[in-house]
Amino acid sequence: MSRVAVVTGSNKGIGLEIVRGLCKQFDGIVYLTARNEKLGQEAVQKLKSEGLNPSFHQLDITNEQSIQALKQHLQDKHGGLDVLVNNAGFAYKGTDTTPFGIQAENSAGINFFGTLAASKALLPIIKPHGRVVNVSSQGSNMSLKKCSPDRQARFRDRSIQEEELVKLLNKFIETAKEGTNKKHGFSDSAYGMSKIGVTVLTFIQAREMEKDSREDILVNCMCPGWCKSDMGGWEKPTKTAADGADTALFLALLPPNTKEPQGQFFYDRKPIPF
Repeated sequence: MSRVAVVTGSNKGIGLEIVRGLCKQFDGIVYLTARNEKLGQEAVQKLKSEGLNPSFHQLDITNEQSIQALKQHLQDKHGGLDVLVNNAGFAYKGTDTTPFGIQAENSAGINFFGTLAASKALLPIIKPHGRVVNVSSQGSNMSLKKCSPDRQARFRDRSIQEEELVKLLNKFIETAKEGTNKKHGFSDSAYGMSKIGVTVLTFIQAREMEKDSREDILVNCMCPGWCKSDMGGWEKPTKTAADGADTALFLALLPPNTKEPQGQFFYDRKPIPF
């Protein structure tokens, strides 16, 4: 059977560049996914016009039915998958006037809870020698430093369980709605807190994979940096979306039987502390 790669949220920006890179370097089928089928199909046609050959599947990581439809397709047609890049994400602009509680709920809902839901469905069908890359942000590091010492200690504890992480992110949303998030030890960045969730989730997933009977599945996360994109803006960022995709591709294409890296946070192809 052909090897299979899936990139979530990949009809534009860094996700599209990851798909482009995989189409050139990955020996197998590459799925470009998007919430909006029309935009996803347009992105596929764009890459096909360049001589590349991605496949398309609709995916909304905040919709369980959509996630399960992708999982079923991958199982039925390919017997699973080999590379998962959890790229789908969302950020409010700094000038956005949406109330902070709503920003917290939506940012964590997509970036953390959506990534968690997609992972819960797809990690069980990853084949031996699989690679999982979660797109996080150094915004998680910046937010962590603004959390209380107690909260920092919990997020940094490599023995933290998924259940506790979920409770912490729900507590952040609840206190953000009340306007008491800082008093409860959380930072004042909805995006940063959501990406703390993604980074810590990576450490948990990697730890679980170490106990798994499937051989050689590596789970890491990375920061693409500040890239020219709809999310990052177009004028100020110094990196292109292709620059941002580079480390994700590096981690997704780690050769078989590579023992490391496992459960690490990368920037510019180098591990960084959390």
